Amino acid sequence: MTGDAVVVEVRVAQMPSRALAIIIDMAVQFTVLVAAYALLGAFAAITDSAMFGAVMIVLVVLVLVGYPVIFETLSRGRSLGKLALGLRVVGDDGSPERFRQALFRGLAGVLEFWMFSGAPALIASLVSQRGKRLGDVFAGTIVISERAPRESGQVIVMPPQLAGWATALELSQLPDEVAQAARQYLTRWHDLTPQVQHEMGMRIATQVSAFVSPAAPGGVPPHAYLSAVLAERRRREQVRFAQRLGNGQPQQGPYAPQPPYAQQQLPHPRPAPPAQPGPYRQQPPPPAPFAPPPGPPSGPPSGPLSGPPLGPPPAPEPPKATPGGFAPPQ
Repeated sequence: MTGDAVVVEVRVAQMPSRALAIIIDMAVQFTVLVAAYALLGAFAAITDSAMFGAVMIVLVVLVLVGYPVIFETLSRGRSLGKLALGLRVVGDDGSPERFRQALFRGLAGVLEFWMFSGAPALIASLVSQRGKRLGDVFAGTIVISERAPRESGQVIVMPPQLAGWATALELSQLPDEVAQAARQYLTRWHDLTPQVQHEMGMRIATQVSAFVSPAAPGGVPPHAYLSAVLAERRRREQVRFAQRLGNGQPQQGPYAPQPPYAQQQLPHPRPAPPAQPGPYRQQPPPPAPFAPPPGPPSGPPSGPLSGPPLGPPPAPEPPKATPGGFAPPQ
């Protein structure tokens, strides 16, 4: 999660892949130590024993600590083992690993793996929700998998009618637990009865509207309002995360992020309406009705649907105003 309370959608590396990467790195380090000892051993007979011991100590420190620190700093969070398995070390906020963080991880790695055979790292990874070992806890880092898809669930699609409004949203105060509840509601929308769809949507939309501004245009269904908020939230964090991996510089070239929903932007955006207790105002419905969230079997729509758009089934009885001043669309 970033400082803006937005979850970075990356996959945390699993323990087996991390363990295999560590084994590869330790094998490389052990091979270098053995080769260096054999090379220096030939000069042990003609070299002072104290000098030989000092050289070996420096060599051990360089191999055990310098190897992970130098590799992870120069390769932006990847040692040889992590490179082989598609892993990368990043900061808790998604930023690239810095030298200070690599140094903390390297020093803790000597204690965790070489002195205690990996037992502290194993225990810490099992206790941590994100699989952090002690070095990650001290350095403020996390190991992610770059080869795995970053999203395994249903993609929340931006309603085209709300694209222009969503670009001006203030989302930094939206708690993660509220956003997660909205995501679960949209994912399960097609499995709910019409009454539950309406009641749960109104309740969650009211919760979200308490942390999001400006208020939504009038006549917007709850599922469309929540879809717009989550889709815009995800888009902003993807841009932010890509810039952090690129050392804070915006990407250039044909694959650079484009302006959000450029085809839907209005030439003259209207000023935000006065703040209301809920996300909706009592206004006539928009010209085009909102389609319900895409179902899991069909996936997100690739273009306009043929025929008249379908809205969510009507509730069995007229909705009533909720305690927070949330006025449902008529």
